[in-house]
Amino acid sequence: MSHVALERRVRKAIHELESNGLRRTLKAPAGIDLSSNDYLGMATHPLVKQKMAEAVMNEGCGSTGSRLLRGNRESFTRVERQFAEFKDTEAALYFGSGYAANIGVLSTFIERNDLVFSDEHNHASIIDGIRLSRAKRTKFPHCDIDSVANHLRSAPAGVQKFLVTESLFSMDGDFAPLAEYADLCRETGTSLIVDEAHAVGVYGKRGSGYVEHTGTDDGVFLTVNTAGKALGVAGAFVAGPDWAIDFLIQRSRPFIFSTAPPPPVAAALEASMDVIRDDPERRLQLLAKSEMLRHLMRNAGLDIALSRSQIIPVILGDNHRATHAAEELQHEGFDVRALRPPTVPAGTARLRVTVNVALDESTLHRFATTLGRVCSTVCS
Repeated sequence: MSHVALERRVRKAIHELESNGLRRTLKAPAGIDLSSNDYLGMATHPLVKQKMAEAVMNEGCGSTGSRLLRGNRESFTRVERQFAEFKDTEAALYFGSGYAANIGVLSTFIERNDLVFSDEHNHASIIDGIRLSRAKRTKFPHCDIDSVANHLRSAPAGVQKFLVTESLFSMDGDFAPLAEYADLCRETGTSLIVDEAHAVGVYGKRGSGYVEHTGTDDGVFLTVNTAGKALGVAGAFVAGPDWAIDFLIQRSRPFIFSTAPPPPVAAALEASMDVIRDDPERRLQLLAKSEMLRHLMRNAGLDIALSRSQIIPVILGDNHRATHAAEELQHEGFDVRALRPPTVPAGTARLRVTVNVALDESTLHRFATTLGRVCSTVCS
């Protein structure tokens, strides 16, 4: 079968991406990590690696089927119970990825005649999950409480409403006003769903996330908690009331029709949560280093938007400029990547700098100096 016409169309599209500075390439990690989501260093923690290796020898590599067939293991049940306790909810369910979890939650609970209100900066998995629900979506300006209040209070009576937001926004490094959202949702009978992907493991007294940090646990319907970022392993937990978790088991297509994750990841996640619980100093160090780097970057005259976290964007605007700056930093030994549309809005191409606990103060100072120089050169 000939694919000449299709190849021509695809090559044209790739050429257009190249011309606009939007063509992606795959690069292996190299240099000092200032781009990953392994904020607490759990991906290489000795105990986490040990427990995963032991589980491979005991349980093998693959689950051999979906959780509803032969793919379920006691280790999954155990780690879900541990995560629910960690999150202070009745139950939790483990998915193979954060993307699958968001798709599963939003397409399961939201129905065609419901109303959904979604932050304009929400992750692609949230957007796609809402699309699959076929409900009417209203996109509101980023973290705009007045807009949210107006939408929720003016919605028709008797209609099921959902408010969906990230707690810590992955591209901006700022936080949603969860306390205000929770109050509005209680007032208007709206179900609040919060994606804690970049907050779980880092914020709150237990480290369970920004929902805990803001004391809004009782105002949230469900949280989606990625396990491949601060927890250092893979997959995602959905946490909430037991009846909601049971309904996901019955109806969530990404859960029902996916082969279960490899069982050893459950053992690694158990170990990761143990470390986070027993070593709160690790989280405090991360927050202190993040604050230091934000201060250094502002002093260097860099535009880091409204970042208040371990995620620090450097807004450069132009796609080619962002790519060039990332390449220069990589040449200097710092692994920083450029983010361009559609990951971020047009005209806001940026470097996404992330802090991890393994970075020392001298490295942070050296990086800030180098970053300031590179950005000054690229923007001149």
